[in-house]
Amino acid sequence: MEHMKPEEIIELFKEKFNGSVTNSKIEIKTAGLKKTSYSLIWLEIELKDFKEAVKLLCTIQFPHFAIISDNDTGEEIKLTYHFSLYYGERFKEISLNLATNLPKNNLKIPTITDLIPGAQTSEREMKEMMGITFEGLPDLPNIFLPIDFSKGVFPFRKDEKGIYPLSKNGKHVGGNITDKEEEVKKVE
Repeated sequence: MEHMKPEEIIELFKEKFNGSVTNSKIEIKTAGLKKTSYSLIWLEIELKDFKEAVKLLCTIQFPHFAIISDNDTGEEIKLTYHFSLYYGERFKEISLNLATNLPKNNLKIPTITDLIPGAQTSEREMKEMMGITFEGLPDLPNIFLPIDFSKGVFPFRKDEKGIYPLSKNGKHVGGNITDKEEEVKKVE
């Protein structure tokens, strides 16, 4: 199969998902002593079509999944899934970054682990750190936060109000999160 150009990939997504692609752009970067160029595609798609967009991506070529990044914008959390197409093919690799927005009052998105099993660790990280529910992802124990970490506290969220006081042994003593303006004191 012939490799698709970044413009063709964006056009394919726009045709398939009509008005659901809310933003797209291509960046050309250079790297190394020889200033070798490589392409980055940025696509933003509505949540309702996100999983179908990942399925479409898998039909172009099975993508190499890197990570999910997040951005807490206040009312929404933007998730960006970072993929590579033509991974490992010298001078042909394309970075494709697929983003969607989740409203904070409904932090749910379908898992992509049935399509790309390697996404499980990143989805679990977003579950623990951002409080996102990945529908279809098995409910497994934490891998980043300790088992006794306070429920309902999501360390990467901007709407948290501070940190819990610690006891001498470094364990959380519970209670309410302190306001940012208050000085946090260790409990003796």
